[in-house]
Amino acid sequence: MKGLAGRQTRGLLVGARIDCIDNTGAKVVQIVQVMKYHGRRKRVPSAGIGDMIIVTVKKGTPELRKQLFPAVIVRQRRPFRRPDGTMVSFEDNAVVLVTKTGETKGSDIKGPVAREAAERYSRIAATASVIV
Repeated sequence: MKGLAGRQTRGLLVGARIDCIDNTGAKVVQIVQVMKYHGRRKRVPSAGIGDMIIVTVKKGTPELRKQLFPAVIVRQRRPFRRPDGTMVSFEDNAVVLVTKTGETKGSDIKGPVAREAAERYSRIAATASVIV
């Protein structure tokens, strides 16, 4: 398992609403908490690609709504730099619902997934159709 090289650009703040791209039944989720975030007083926590977050389902099946789930960010609009110098950004922000250990809850992921998230979580890499 490889770590992320350097400092990752964090493009999503707590409170952001994001698309869920797996087939669990959740459509839109909202970030509630960023796991393993050590910030500063009065600074709003933020997350980037490959970070595990806690989300609540805002649009989706009634069984999933108003509950908290761990998720992993697999796409973000904010450009970030890779170690080889290339800048990467996606058309939208997207997450995948996972378990506490990193296993995907759904059996299918729609659209591309960032290489940084796929390297950190092997089950996301196995389920994803396209890794960019």
